[in-house]
Amino acid sequence: MLRLGGNSASPERSKQGKLQWTSELQDLTLRGRLQNPKSYYKPETHSPYSQETLTKAWCSLIAELNVPTSKMTAATTAMTAPAFNFASHEHYSYPPFYTLQPNPTTRSSQLHSWSSLILSYCRFYRTYILNLADALDSPLFHNTVLRKRLKEQDARTLLNWMASKEGGERIQWIRDKGVAEGREGRCWVYWKRPEEWGQLVGDWVEETGQKGTVLTLYELVEGDVTRSQEFHGMPMELLQKSLQVLVKKGKAQIFGQEGQEGVKFF
Repeated sequence: MLRLGGNSASPERSKQGKLQWTSELQDLTLRGRLQNPKSYYKPETHSPYSQETLTKAWCSLIAELNVPTSKMTAATTAMTAPAFNFASHEHYSYPPFYTLQPNPTTRSSQLHSWSSLILSYCRFYRTYILNLADALDSPLFHNTVLRKRLKEQDARTLLNWMASKEGGERIQWIRDKGVAEGREGRCWVYWKRPEEWGQLVGDWVEETGQKGTVLTLYELVEGDVTRSQEFHGMPMELLQKSLQVLVKKGKAQIFGQEGQEGVKFF
């Protein structure tokens, strides 16, 4: 969390003109937490200062601490990026939304609303894998204005429903080594299902006249030619899941050694 001293509308400055920062922020920055500034930078709920003011102040501190430019760019980009609009989901500001309702009809509507919110949120931030522990403390499941949050068991119930056919199979739990069934902590979030991603890639290949051409999986998700495509930057494992759908339909063939796979579309 970023905090500035004082109650004025602009950061306090010492006689030397340096910004006054809390030791917490300095400690977090020095310990490398700058890699993920979103985890504690929440100007909309924790600071009276404008985002422009905070961004300038942050940059000054980064320069003063001699933080590498690459980290500074990542931090300021995250800070200035638009935030997800929770206001577009009317139930987010409704206190009972954070407790699963016992009435079957009401609960069904509630689960659908939660699913819509989660998918929209993950799509906005291009989140492919959701970490449950992190999500419980994030704005997604924790409304700090209402002081309401979704309990872990209710969150699991919700995600299990999203993983079911009734919930559209939008979630797939990831079984990490040593984790018991039902206690998984991470899951794929399919704001686009593998078959939808596969169709998107296949359409791009056809539109660019590359059927019959061997393309590496790496260039599909990391190459400059796909930079404008929605599938650019997606996890390699998800790309493979998506392409397998096309393979089963006889529309593609994957070959090559692990890490050097290529794909041909028909």
